[in-house]
Amino acid sequence: MNNLNKLSENKFFIWACAGIVFLGLAALKNDFIFSNSLVSRIADQVQPSIEPQKLQLDPAPKTVKAVYLTGWSAGNPKKIQEIIGLAKTTEINGVVIDVKDYLGKVFFETESELIRNIGSIDPRIKNFGELVKKLHQENIYVAVRIAVFQDLFLAERRPEYAVKNSLTGKIWRDNKNLAWVDPGSKYVWDYNIEIAREAIRLGVDEVNFDYIRFPSDGAINQLEYSFYKTSEKTKAEQLQEFFAYLHENLKDRGAKLSVDLFGLSTINTDDLGIGQVIEYAFPYFDYVSPMVYPSHYASGFLKYKNPAAYPYEVIDYSMEKAIARRSKLDFELNQATSTATTSLPYIKISRLPKNTKLAEIRPWLQVFNLGADYTPEMVRKEIQAVYDNGLGVGWYLWNPSNIYNQNALLKE
Repeated sequence: MNNLNKLSENKFFIWACAGIVFLGLAALKNDFIFSNSLVSRIADQVQPSIEPQKLQLDPAPKTVKAVYLTGWSAGNPKKIQEIIGLAKTTEINGVVIDVKDYLGKVFFETESELIRNIGSIDPRIKNFGELVKKLHQENIYVAVRIAVFQDLFLAERRPEYAVKNSLTGKIWRDNKNLAWVDPGSKYVWDYNIEIAREAIRLGVDEVNFDYIRFPSDGAINQLEYSFYKTSEKTKAEQLQEFFAYLHENLKDRGAKLSVDLFGLSTINTDDLGIGQVIEYAFPYFDYVSPMVYPSHYASGFLKYKNPAAYPYEVIDYSMEKAIARRSKLDFELNQATSTATTSLPYIKISRLPKNTKLAEIRPWLQVFNLGADYTPEMVRKEIQAVYDNGLGVGWYLWNPSNIYNQNALLKE
C-alpha cells in the first residue's frame, strides 16, 4: 500500500513538473508571438508603404494637342498606327477616346459589378489597358470622353432614371429620338463616376466629361424630372452640385478632369437654357473645354453673316471673353472671405473646394466641314487664335470622322 502511495505521489510529481514545463513553454511561445507581432507592428510603422505602380504618363505634357477618336477608331489597330504616325511627324501628342458615347454603351471591358449589372459593355476597344500602355510608350497622352446625361441605353434599361414626357409618362426623346437621364439622380452620377474610375485604373491621364447639361432640342415644354426639382434649384445650380460631386469623388484618383461646354458659354452670362454657366465649372476641373466651333455660332455673331467663315475671329473673341471671366472670378475668390459671395450670386465661397485652383482653358476646335470648308489653313487659324490669347495648355481637335490632315499641323 505504501509503495502504491509512493508511486502515485511520484506520478503526481512528474505530471506537475510536466505541467509547469508546458505552461512555461506556452508562456514563452506567447511571449515570442507577442514580441514578433510587436516587431511586425513597429516594422510596419518604420518601413514605408510600397506605392502602387503609377500607370499614367509621367511626365505628362503641360501642353496637350490631341485628336478625337471614336470607340471604333480606338479599337482599330490600323487607325491607332495612323495616329502614332501622326504623333511622330507632327505636333500632336494626345488622343481623346470615346469610352461612353451618347448611345450609352461602354467600349471597354471592366471589372465593375455596377457597370456589368447594367449591361452596357460593348467592348469595341479590345484590351484597353494594353492600348493605353502602347500609346504611353509612344509618349502619347490619353484622355477618355464620357457622355453623361444623354444616355439612350441607361434610359431604356433603367427608365426610372430617364427624363420623362409629361404628357405620356413615357421616356422623353429629343429631335434625334435620343433619350436623356435625369441630371439630379445620384445613381446616374455614381454610374458615370464608376466608368471614370475604371478607365483611370487602366492608366488614362484624363477623363473628359461631355453632355453635362439639360436637353436643348425637342419638346422642351414636355420635360419631366423625377430627381431634379425645379422648385428647389436652377439648372445651373443642379449642374454645379454634380461638378462638385465629380471633383470630390475623382480628385485623388491620379487623372486630370475636364468638362465640355457649349462655345457660347464663354460669352453668354445666362445658362443657355441647359444649365451651363462657365463660372460654375472653373472651380471643379483641371480644364474647361468650350466647344468653340465657328459653325455653331448664329448668323450675325460679331456681325458676320456666316461666322463659320471666320474661324480666327470667332475663336479669338470667345477665348478673350472666357479668359476675362476666369480672371474676374479668380480675383474675387482671392479677395473674398470664406463666408462671402462674389459679384456672381450663384458662386458661394463656402461651397467651393478648399484652396480652389480654377481650371485652365483648353478648347475644342473644329476640323469638319460645316458652314465652310475647313481646310488646313482654316484649322491653323483656329489654333493661332488660341495661342494669341496666351493659352498654353493646348487644344483638342474634333472631327467625327477622325480624319486629320497633317498639313494643318506643325511638323516635329
